[in-house]
Amino acid sequence: METRELSARLGSHDPAVGLRAVSALRRLAEQVEAAAVARARGQGWSWEQIGDALGVSRQSVHAKYGK
Repeated sequence: METRELSARLGSHDPAVGLRAVSALRRLAEQVEAAAVARARGQGWSWEQIGDALGVSRQSVHAKYGK
């Protein structure tokens, strides 16, 4: 979904349209986060550094991405 389209859908007066847009944003955020974590790990960042940057504990980020 294009950024403009997503933005328009978020502002929709139809709750179903807005909620689907929120769901799309969550999926996009998860994909962006996973890519950023992988990049950080590839550059030698520790789980603690990544957790600090994301505002979460090292344990939670490791549990999510440390497979």
